[in-house]
Amino acid sequence: MTSAPEAAGGARPTARRDFGLLWAGQSMSLFADHFMTLALPLLAVTVLGGSPAQAALLPFALFLPFLPLGLPAGAIVDRLPRRTVMLVGNGVQMIAFGAIWISAVTGVLSFALLFALVLLSGCGVVFFQVAYTSYLPGLFRDPGELHSGNTRLALSESAAKAVGPMVAGPVIAVLGVAGALVANTLSFAASFVTLIMIRHREVPPAMPAPERGWIRRDVATGLRFVLRHPVLEPVLACGTVYVLFLSMVETSLVLYCRNVLGLSPLWIGIVVGSAAAGYPIGNLASAVLIRRLGSPRALMLAATVSVLGIVAMPMLGAPGALGALGLIVGSVVHCVGEGVFSPTSLTLRQTQTPPELLGRVAAVQRFLLWGAVALGSLLAAATTALGGLQAAMWTGALGTILCLPALLRRGIRTATLSRTG
Repeated sequence: MTSAPEAAGGARPTARRDFGLLWAGQSMSLFADHFMTLALPLLAVTVLGGSPAQAALLPFALFLPFLPLGLPAGAIVDRLPRRTVMLVGNGVQMIAFGAIWISAVTGVLSFALLFALVLLSGCGVVFFQVAYTSYLPGLFRDPGELHSGNTRLALSESAAKAVGPMVAGPVIAVLGVAGALVANTLSFAASFVTLIMIRHREVPPAMPAPERGWIRRDVATGLRFVLRHPVLEPVLACGTVYVLFLSMVETSLVLYCRNVLGLSPLWIGIVVGSAAAGYPIGNLASAVLIRRLGSPRALMLAATVSVLGIVAMPMLGAPGALGALGLIVGSVVHCVGEGVFSPTSLTLRQTQTPPELLGRVAAVQRFLLWGAVALGSLLAAATTALGGLQAAMWTGALGTILCLPALLRRGIRTATLSRTG
């Protein structure tokens, strides 16, 4: 029987408590992921004696599983309890980074082993990401509450992306890279506990019994829905192009600060984590911009601001005394735009997608965006090897401009140019 809150179109009875636990678990898991943004390149270079090009391959290993697993993960998640999938994904990451720490302190860690364990962790990331972005509509039925929840999740995702490297700097300075690995493993353990405490047990949508070839057919259904949608397709196309080139900048940034600007780990963490000042502004402004401009115009404005900030990073962050300050300014500006774009596009995707397709549509998004991270990291490694870190920074920054014509098409173009919005 449907409960009163559900009948009214609102939240489930335990929604606020469960959302708080989901939010905490997601925040700690993502914090641990981005904590490694700083620690992994330094581990490869300082402990294993790897080259900058090799260090750039580690983000590629983390996100590579999204290419073969991203789309099938959506079909699988749509048939399983999403909380269970989150627990398994989180546990895989905890085990992988615990193994990296043990291998490092016992002296048996090699670059090949590090690459393999990071690759294993990436497999856990795939399923965790697809499941948690599909879980929230089961808690909140009202679009306003759904966007509020997405804003908070996006805030924690963006804050983890910024604060993770910022915290990693002092931890590495005090405890060394091995200490950072311990802290990372403990973050995954804490996230695992919060997810266990969630009371809500969703019932997966009724699906036909699995038959031979069901994954391929389910994946095809999700792809067709996205590619034919006049609004979701240009939004995902924009995000894919943006992330492809942004990942070149982010992959190169740590070693650019170290090798080109000559910054210490403490200051590298501050520079990389400076986005913390931009994300919350964008996250909190997203609801206001949606009300005043509508989602399509808010997305176009957000993408433009993001690109301007990214292009400013290599322009203002040239070698010299003010290089670090220039990187910080550009990073903050681009993250204001990104802070608006992320929750706005997520709410749009969830409200435009039928419940039985949420996992598959989320998987298409993660496959494209996080697969683009893998390819962008690989492109950064190749560009660094051929032209150096500065070439990788400039190529990535200028490439993000291409996301704007990718967005201003079809339903987004119609709504953006309409006087009524």
